[in-house]
Amino acid sequence: MSDKSFQNSIRELRESTGLNRKEFCEKFEIPYRTMTEWELGHRTAPPYVLRLLAYYVEMQNMLKEKEDANQH
Repeated sequence: MSDKSFQNSIRELRESTGLNRKEFCEKFEIPYRTMTEWELGHRTAPPYVLRLLAYYVEMQNMLKEKEDANQH
């Protein structure tokens, strides 16, 4: 994965959660500076980090949808 691709993907993932950078960092226990460096393209993480974060976000969304459906 290219640096630019990682930069865009991590930002898109964070934005898809509706969380700002600080909230996202707190939720996933990622240092704020690290996240900032990723989003600015100054640093990248191993590809598995993005996959794990994306998987977690997807599972949380599925659980929320299931809870919402059960409440109706």
